[in-house]
Amino acid sequence: MSGLTAAVALLGIALLGVGALYAAARALRGPADPLPAGPFNSGLAPSEHAVSRFHVRWYTVTMLFLAFDMEMVFMYPWTRVVSAVGASAVTEMFVFLAVLVAGVVYAWREGALRWT
Repeated sequence: MSGLTAAVALLGIALLGVGALYAAARALRGPADPLPAGPFNSGLAPSEHAVSRFHVRWYTVTMLFLAFDMEMVFMYPWTRVVSAVGASAVTEMFVFLAVLVAGVVYAWREGALRWT
Protein backbone atom coordinates (compact mmCIF):
# COMPACT_ATOMS: atom_id res chain seq x y z
CA MET A 1 0.00 0.00 0.00
CA SER A 2 1.46 3.38 -0.98
CA GLY A 3 1.63 6.38 1.32
CA LEU A 4 -1.18 8.21 -0.46
CA THR A 5 -3.48 5.18 -0.33
CA ALA A 6 -2.82 4.75 3.38
CA ALA A 7 -3.56 8.44 4.05
CA VAL A 8 -6.81 8.28 2.08
CA ALA A 9 -7.81 5.08 3.89
CA LEU A 10 -7.07 6.69 7.27
CA LEU A 11 -9.08 9.78 6.30
CA GLY A 12 -11.99 7.55 5.24
CA ILE A 13 -11.90 5.62 8.51
CA ALA A 14 -11.82 8.89 10.47
CA LEU A 15 -14.80 10.27 8.52
CA LEU A 16 -16.74 7.03 9.07
CA GLY A 17 -16.00 7.24 12.80
CA VAL A 18 -17.21 10.85 12.98
CA GLY A 19 -20.32 9.94 11.01
CA ALA A 20 -21.00 7.01 13.33
CA LEU A 21 -20.69 9.28 16.37
CA TYR A 22 -23.10 11.81 14.87
CA ALA A 23 -25.56 9.03 14.05
CA ALA A 24 -25.32 7.64 17.59
CA ALA A 25 -25.85 11.11 19.07
CA ARG A 26 -28.92 11.66 16.89
CA ALA A 27 -30.34 8.26 17.83
CA LEU A 28 -29.74 8.67 21.58
CA ARG A 29 -30.68 12.31 22.08
CA GLY A 30 -33.72 13.36 24.04
CA PRO A 31 -36.77 15.22 22.82
CA ALA A 32 -36.19 18.34 20.75
CA ASP A 33 -38.54 20.53 22.81
CA PRO A 34 -36.95 22.04 25.94
CA LEU A 35 -38.05 20.95 29.37
CA PRO A 36 -40.36 23.26 31.27
CA ALA A 37 -38.80 25.37 34.00
CA GLY A 38 -38.55 23.36 37.18
CA PRO A 39 -36.47 23.09 40.34
CA PHE A 40 -32.74 22.81 39.80
CA ASN A 41 -31.38 23.45 43.29
CA SER A 42 -31.83 20.11 45.09
CA GLY A 43 -35.57 20.16 44.51
CA LEU A 44 -36.13 23.60 46.01
CA ALA A 45 -38.21 26.13 44.14
CA PRO A 46 -35.87 28.29 42.06
CA SER A 47 -35.38 31.88 43.18
CA GLU A 48 -33.27 32.78 40.13
CA HIS A 49 -32.64 31.46 36.65
CA ALA A 50 -30.46 28.35 36.40
CA VAL A 51 -27.88 30.08 34.21
CA SER A 52 -27.68 33.34 36.15
CA ARG A 53 -24.37 35.17 36.34
CA PHE A 54 -21.89 34.74 39.16
CA HIS A 55 -20.87 37.64 41.37
CA VAL A 56 -17.67 39.36 40.28
CA ARG A 57 -16.12 38.43 43.66
CA TRP A 58 -15.73 34.84 42.45
CA TYR A 59 -13.31 35.98 39.75
CA THR A 60 -10.61 36.83 42.29
CA VAL A 61 -11.20 33.58 44.17
CA THR A 62 -10.82 31.69 40.91
CA MET A 63 -7.58 33.48 40.08
CA LEU A 64 -6.14 32.70 43.51
CA PHE A 65 -7.15 29.05 43.13
CA LEU A 66 -5.48 28.87 39.72
CA ALA A 67 -2.31 30.45 41.12
CA PHE A 68 -2.04 27.79 43.81
CA ASP A 69 -3.06 25.07 41.37
CA MET A 70 -0.24 26.08 39.03
CA GLU A 71 2.10 26.05 42.00
CA MET A 72 1.35 22.37 42.52
CA VAL A 73 1.65 21.63 38.81
CA PHE A 74 5.22 22.94 38.89
CA MET A 75 6.19 21.61 42.31
CA TYR A 76 5.42 17.92 41.69
CA PRO A 77 7.86 17.53 38.77
CA TRP A 78 10.35 19.77 40.58
CA THR A 79 10.66 17.24 43.39
CA ARG A 80 11.84 14.67 40.85
CA VAL A 81 14.34 16.99 39.17
CA VAL A 82 15.89 18.69 42.21
CA SER A 83 18.30 15.85 42.96
CA ALA A 84 19.66 15.86 39.41
CA VAL A 85 19.92 19.63 38.97
CA GLY A 86 21.04 20.64 42.44
CA ALA A 87 21.00 23.99 44.21
CA SER A 88 19.95 26.03 41.17
CA ALA A 89 16.62 24.16 41.08
CA VAL A 90 16.02 25.00 44.75
CA THR A 91 16.81 28.66 44.09
CA GLU A 92 14.46 28.79 41.09
CA MET A 93 11.63 27.21 43.09
CA PHE A 94 12.02 29.72 45.90
CA VAL A 95 11.94 32.57 43.37
CA PHE A 96 8.75 31.08 41.90
CA LEU A 97 7.21 30.76 45.36
CA ALA A 98 8.22 34.33 46.19
CA VAL A 99 6.35 35.58 43.12
CA LEU A 100 3.26 33.62 44.19
CA VAL A 101 3.49 34.90 47.76
CA ALA A 102 3.83 38.46 46.44
CA GLY A 103 0.64 37.93 44.44
CA VAL A 104 -1.23 36.63 47.48
CA VAL A 105 0.02 39.51 49.64
CA TYR A 106 -1.12 41.98 46.98
CA ALA A 107 -4.54 40.31 46.75
CA TRP A 108 -4.84 40.33 50.55
CA ARG A 109 -3.86 44.00 50.73
CA GLU A 110 -6.40 44.93 48.01
CA GLY A 111 -9.15 43.11 49.91
CA ALA A 112 -9.69 40.25 47.46
CA LEU A 113 -9.93 37.77 50.32
CA ARG A 114 -12.70 39.63 52.18
CA TRP A 115 -16.18 38.19 51.74
CA THR A 116 -18.21 41.23 52.80
